[in-house]
Amino acid sequence: MNITSADAVGRYAVRISFDDGHNTGLYSWDLLYDLGREKDERLRVYRETLAQRALRDEA
Repeated sequence: MNITSADAVGRYAVRISFDDGHNTGLYSWDLLYDLGREKDERLRVYRETLAQRALRDEA
């Protein structure tokens, strides 16, 4: 899934559109900041969870 556009919603959020047509979510700047700041740890936990469940990371 890829991002096709991102539009500011006021001063508090972003509406992100994806190439699968999904665009109904609003993402606060605080959430996006936290996701970026914590990306390495979140990715580590995600991959560890996949490994525990014998799944693969397709990224």
